[in-house]
Formats: sequence, structure tokens, C-alpha cells
Amino acid sequence: MIQHTITPEQVFREYEEGAAFKAALGRRGLYEQNRINERFFAGDQWRGANCGDQRPLVRYNIIKRIGEYKMAVVGSAPVAVRYTAEGVAAPASTTALRDRVAGQPDGWHGTLQEPEVAAVMTALSEYFQVTAARVGLEEMKETVLRNAYQTGTGLLYAYWDDRIPTGLYADHARTVPIRGDIACEALDVENVYFGDPTNDEVQTQPYILIAQRQPVGELRRQARQYGCTAVQAARIRPDDERQYMAGDPDRREPESTRKATVLTRFWKEWDEQRRAYTVKAVKTCRGQVVRPVWDLGIRRYPLAKFCWERRKGCAYGDSEITYLIPNQIAINRMMTASVWAVMMMGMPMMVVNGDLVNQPLTNDPGQIIPVYGSADEVEKAIHYVKPPDFSPQFDDLCASLIVNTLNQAGVNSAVLGDMTPDNTSAIIAVREAAMMPLNMIGQRFYRFVEEVARLFAEFWVTQYGRRRLRMEDERGVWYLPFDGTRYRDLILNVRVQAGASSLWSENQSVQTLDNLFDRQMIDKKQYLERLPKGAIPDLERLLRECEQPTDTKGGENDAATRNQRDAGGGKSRADRTGGASGDAAGNE
Repeated sequence: MIQHTITPEQVFREYEEGAAFKAALGRRGLYEQNRINERFFAGDQWRGANCGDQRPLVRYNIIKRIGEYKMAVVGSAPVAVRYTAEGVAAPASTTALRDRVAGQPDGWHGTLQEPEVAAVMTALSEYFQVTAARVGLEEMKETVLRNAYQTGTGLLYAYWDDRIPTGLYADHARTVPIRGDIACEALDVENVYFGDPTNDEVQTQPYILIAQRQPVGELRRQARQYGCTAVQAARIRPDDERQYMAGDPDRREPESTRKATVLTRFWKEWDEQRRAYTVKAVKTCRGQVVRPVWDLGIRRYPLAKFCWERRKGCAYGDSEITYLIPNQIAINRMMTASVWAVMMMGMPMMVVNGDLVNQPLTNDPGQIIPVYGSADEVEKAIHYVKPPDFSPQFDDLCASLIVNTLNQAGVNSAVLGDMTPDNTSAIIAVREAAMMPLNMIGQRFYRFVEEVARLFAEFWVTQYGRRRLRMEDERGVWYLPFDGTRYRDLILNVRVQAGASSLWSENQSVQTLDNLFDRQMIDKKQYLERLPKGAIPDLERLLRECEQPTDTKGGENDAATRNQRDAGGGKSRADRTGGASGDAAGNE
């Protein structure tokens, strides 16, 4: 494939075409709808309602409650990434890996063999966690989840930053430091444009644009760095093109920081020498190239995408907030009307005859009001306006609307912790049933993590060159010699293994242990050893005390153990287990 010269005019024309597609997506367009969704999630739900500020406007933010629950369920499960090479099995543990590479202090040489590939795949599986911790992947996953819930699409951009220090050296004398490593950034969907917006796949796009707002001074400095003359750099001027950027376009940028819109275009070209596609990029402002075309050296677009809900025939996802907003508005209005009605009953309006009462009045109790005239005139001088009758069914309707909205969104009282847990097993069953609709969203999120893992591996084999990878096992920290070029042509498979949600798994474990202990199926020591980590402070001391001979008041020891257990958890057993009875124990 031959790629012609990329001009700033062409890039900005593609940008405007992509913006027009987004602006026509859905009933309000992607930009406006996303801003509305973000405001409703944050609680700014009365903007534009023209209700004034004289009366309280109630907000019952059901959208945020639903979203935070679903994001917690999808994102809280711990994940482990496993790399394998096509046709090669990996060692079982890092201990086996450490022993296998002990005889290769300077790395492998010669023909690539299966034991080497197996050892390196296991190393990369462990090194993924090291890289994830360094780039702050957990925090970025949370941002991607939040963006996806609010706007329908979450995006993570991985790139090579040659300024990152590694603490490694290219020579034994430690005089040539190795710099450069992977960096990541969570992007807003408003700032990313796909060349074919009707194609859901990232890697088959003809091109991808990333739009940013950057200071003009920094852009001019970059342009000079990459070969522009002073006259050419001066063509980069500030602008106010923010209507297609993420965030509120009415929010003004600081006057001290003049910014311009800059576009980075990515596309793939066939490399005859490598016999593979390679990703190239160009960075440009309107009318001037900031950085000429360069080769990223990778074969995949450095972008991972997660859609909360898929749109058929569209690269951009859909948010369920869009369809919860009408219910949210109705709930807010009904609750506000109910509050107003109660306030009118407690503090009704007062009608005063100004001819008889010539002093300012308030609704304060105990006032002495002088009134002059006949008894009939005095009676009519001041009186309250009786508010209209408020239907008692109104509150029931509002509560029913809240419950129905939660149920339709797949969030019931059990999963939110609003149900009295009279039967532990029943509560767990209800929770699991409520989580079933989230499995598909969870699977899409795990595929997103898999794509991130593929991007990491792509940078490792194309950009790392020869360096040592920091590893850690039960015997401590050690370093694995690594030469990425040896594994460039391998077909890597990535699998993400997700565990149970840590919060729910701990609660269920404690409830099960409580039932077993109450039925005397386990003793105190067995109970304490199996509690979640950190549930009881100074656990080792408590275990030693349990091993001591019991006194004649054996029942008191059991009670003391239970009290210590409850004190360590911060709540009584009845609070933690919801008063689970023998019925729950029998079900368990």
C-alpha cells in the first residue's frame, strides 16, 4: 500500500468529516448527549428547567447509584494476564522460570528454542503486572469504565515515551543509561475519530485521529525541534475550536495559556523489509505540520476501546444514562413536588388585610399583631390559604418509579444492600441473578484488558531491544535478560483470567464461616485461619491464645472468640451477617 503525502488540510478535512458524523449520531448528537449524561451523573440535573431558586429542587441521583454499582462489579474483579506463544506451553510458575534461566545470565543466544519461548512467555505474564503498576493501569481502568458508562465508549492510548528513566544501563560500567518505556493515557471519545465510523474494530480502521488542545508555545517548540523554521513555526496560532472537544465548550480557557487544536493521525503502511504492516503517524495544526511523518515501529494501532453498549454498525458505543434520564427527571420532579406539598402544609401562605395590619409580618410563632376594627374585620384581617389536598398515592407512585427504574436497570435492593438479609443463601442467589446481565459487559471489559496486554507486548518486542526485566517472586527481586527482537515474529496469545469481586467474595466467605462455626463443624482455629486477610488485627497472637488449654468455662471462650472477631471487623456479627439464622446455615 502506497501512502501519499499527508497535508494539514487533508487531516483537518478528515477531522471535520468525523465531527459531522458524531454530531448527527443519535437524537441529540454525540457531543451534546455526552455533556448531558455527564451532568446528570454528577448531579447537575436541573439545568435549563427554569424552576427558579426560591424553592428547594430535590435531586435523587439514581443514575449515579446505578452506575457506581455496575462499575464496581465490572471493575473490582482482580485480573491476571497470561501470555502464550502459538504451539508452546509455558512453565507453571515464576519459581520454575527463575531456575530455568539461572544458566543464562546474559540472555539466550543462537536459534530460538521452545524452552526459551516458554520461559519468556511466563516472564511476560508476570512483567505485565509490573508495567501495569508503573503506568497506573488500575486508575486508568477506572477512568475508562466511568467514561464508558457516561458516554458509551472508553479509550486507552498507549505510547512510547523516550524520556522515562528505567534505572538500567546498556553497559557493565553503568555509564550509558537506558531511557524510554511505555506510557498510557485515558482518552475521551469526543477527542478520538475513526476513519471508518461504521466499523467496530479498531485494528482494521483506515486511519485514526486524536485531537488535543495544547499551548501554542509548546507546539512551536516541538515544530522547531522537528525541523521547522521560525517562520513556519509562527504559523501555529491560537484558536477557539473547542466545540468538538470533550468538556463544556462554554468553559473558558485561561487567558495566560493560549492553545490551539492539534491532530495526530495514525495509519498503517506495508513494510517490505519487515514483511508486515507498520503504524505511522503525523502531528499537525491547521495550516502547519508540527511533527513530520514518523514510524512508530509497532504493528498495531496503540489504542484499546471498551464500549458499554454496542451500536450496530458503529464504532462508538452507547450509554444507558441516555435512556435513564427521562425516569430521573420524573423522579426529581415528583420528589420535589412532594417536598413542596409538605412545606405548604407546615408553612402555608398568609393573606393579610393591609388596611387593618400596617406592620410587616413573618410566619414566626408567638407574634403579637395589633388589629383595629370590628370582630368580623379582625377575623378576616389575617388568615391562611389552605393548600390543595395532596394524594397519599403520590408518594407510593414515586417510590414505585424508583424501584421499577432500578429493576429495569438490573439493580435491585439486594445488590445495593437495602434488603434485610434474613436468609444468607437467598441473598447470595438474588445477587448472582442480578449480576447475570453484567456478564456481557464484563466480558467486553476483559477483552479491553486483553487488547491493552497485546499493546504492551507489542512495545516490548519492538521497542525494548536488549534490557533486563524486573521480576519478583517469593524469593525476592531478580532480573530476566530480555531481547525483544528475538520474539518479534512469534504469534502471541493473550488470556485474561478474572477472579470474583473481592468485596462480595469476602462477605460470602465470612458468612459461610459463620454458619460452619455456629453449627460446630469447624473449631476456633480453623475459623480464624480462614478469615479474609486483615479482618482481625494481631491475628497471630489470637491464634496462639486459641492453642492454649481451655478453662472450665469453655462456652465463655467461644463467646470471647466471637466478640474478638466482631470487634476486628468493626461491626457486630448481626450487623455483618444481617442476623443470618439457622435457616441460612442449613442452606449453606
